Amino acid sequence: MTVISIPAGSLFGVDNLPYGVFSTADTGRRVGVRVGGSVVDLSKALSDPAAALFAHPTLNAFMAQGRDRWVEVRAQVTELVSGEIADEAVFAIDDVTMHMPIAVADYVDFYASENHATNLGKLFRPDSAALFPNWKHLPVGYHGRSSTVVVSGTDIVRPCGQRKAPTDGAPTFGPSVRLDIEAEIGFIVGVGSPMGSSITPDQFAEHCFGAVVLNDWSARDIQAWEYVPLGPNLGKSFATSISPWVVPLQALEAARIDTPVQDPTPLPYLRGEEKWGLEIDLAVEWNGDYVSRPPYRQMYWSPAQMLAHITVNGAAASTGDLIGSGTVSGPEKDQRGAFIELTWNGTEPVTVAGEQRTFLEDGDEISISATAPGPSGGRIGFGEVRARVLPAAGETRQAKSNRPGVQRRRHGRA
Repeated sequence: MTVISIPAGSLFGVDNLPYGVFSTADTGRRVGVRVGGSVVDLSKALSDPAAALFAHPTLNAFMAQGRDRWVEVRAQVTELVSGEIADEAVFAIDDVTMHMPIAVADYVDFYASENHATNLGKLFRPDSAALFPNWKHLPVGYHGRSSTVVVSGTDIVRPCGQRKAPTDGAPTFGPSVRLDIEAEIGFIVGVGSPMGSSITPDQFAEHCFGAVVLNDWSARDIQAWEYVPLGPNLGKSFATSISPWVVPLQALEAARIDTPVQDPTPLPYLRGEEKWGLEIDLAVEWNGDYVSRPPYRQMYWSPAQMLAHITVNGAAASTGDLIGSGTVSGPEKDQRGAFIELTWNGTEPVTVAGEQRTFLEDGDEISISATAPGPSGGRIGFGEVRARVLPAAGETRQAKSNRPGVQRRRHGRA
């Protein structure tokens, strides 16, 4: 039997207990929970019927059972990890491979940071109001592509598409030269709602299972040319990365706060009594250097309002739906969650590993992590979402060196 040792100050103590899907060299995919530096195989550690829920390659079967079941199982797992566990159910975190924790049913990404939206408005509409007239009346979002949501550790191939700079006479086709990130939090729907119904903000906890760190990769040059009049498409749909550990909504109780003051007062369907602002701190690492620490507490629209807005027209919600918060940005430069903001559209380079940088180059590695207050005065962790940028599919070395905007690094590698 094994007793798991949890180091003092661990981000993965009993106040957290995030769920994930893992495998080992000898076994297939199943659901586990992280405790300290260990992963507990719930399909082996729990008794039936709970154990059967976790012998699946995704969390969807468990999530679909609803909040009462989530609460019940969390209590069982808390008791389990505080005592002795069968040896065959415990693995060191370094001995497992993590996989997508959910089968993504649908994906909607929002634009809920006033700081981010204001910065982009100033960049692209300097002679107009930074925010569009609708921005403070509803959570603005776009419909993403669920088939390209991938787990942390999956390399991202540089996307190709049409580009047209303001000085170009006609559009050209090729790899994006303004590849960017967006540091976000993603919320996962556990229990859906039928078509023709809606979910209120105060019903959020009945439907949302938990949260992950999310990177909404963005090809800014492709996006800029295509987005008028219907919004993002190819500039976003090529990849979205999420962290492998799903922090249960219950673990975020101590992180709940009010949203910033919403003025004007939202329409009734966006109002609720429950607080669903969240005290979450993100950190963005670029080739080993921390370049930004975005504060989620600054987000204008809450995830409860996002889910209410998605369903108010009668659209169905499903188990496995993923809701992206949109870029998390604070008021300070070092709190901006996208490089288009951080470098002010490429005009103010930042120093990364001793180099002056603007947008992403091939070979760059990005990691986004997050932590939140825990109920016992400590902190809980989300882990990280990490990925490396690969050259565009089929791009030759010569074509890459001739790509507009490519900078040669000091160590001689393009």
